[in-house]
Amino acid sequence: MNYLLDGLSRAGGLLASGDAETFSAVSATLEATALAMGAALIPGLPAGFCLGYFRFPGRRFLRMISDALMAFPTVVIGLLVYAMLSRRGPFGEFGLLFTVPGMALGLTLLALPMIVSLTASAVEQMDSRLRLTLLTLGADSRQLLLGVLWEARFGVLAGAVAAFGRVVSEVGIAMMVGGNIKWHTRTITTAIALETGKGEFAQGVALGVVLLGIALGVNAALAVLKRRMGP
Repeated sequence: MNYLLDGLSRAGGLLASGDAETFSAVSATLEATALAMGAALIPGLPAGFCLGYFRFPGRRFLRMISDALMAFPTVVIGLLVYAMLSRRGPFGEFGLLFTVPGMALGLTLLALPMIVSLTASAVEQMDSRLRLTLLTLGADSRQLLLGVLWEARFGVLAGAVAAFGRVVSEVGIAMMVGGNIKWHTRTITTAIALETGKGEFAQGVALGVVLLGIALGVNAALAVLKRRMGP
């Protein structure tokens, strides 16, 4: 228990002193997470709406693929992205391997199926009379999309929070694609793995507390947003 208490104490010390190495890991974590969530939400919300709202040939197959990808091993995602971004890969010329945008690309592939499937589930649970009501009110296609997403906002928000939780705590993709380079691509999770491997449990606990604080802070902000968006 002593090293846990020591870790909590050191976490406060690291944050209070503005430790450069800690804040570098926090910055890399937040940058990669923000890029990945933005890249996953922009196509994921419309795709999830289409899967949950429309009925078309192949819909069930696409839904099955999306659901299956939620359980795709993250190390395999990291391996595939590494192969694509390496010098011998098709996207090697862009120089994204061992960079934050490269990590964000891998994390996007992790978050996208979750957002698509959970958004589709939220839309499927909506009252079937909503579409007729919106059409009766003269809504066009864009207004129909926004109207349904607004009514399903709590389910969509829950999906986004779940995706955020997986992205911000991911280790395998960040380690393989980012390379865990100090001051550049070392995230909180890879730093925790490194420090624990070195036997620096207190430092690992300290970084874990920082990561937990970020996750709780985001969830608290979304809870406030949810209350303001409530009926």
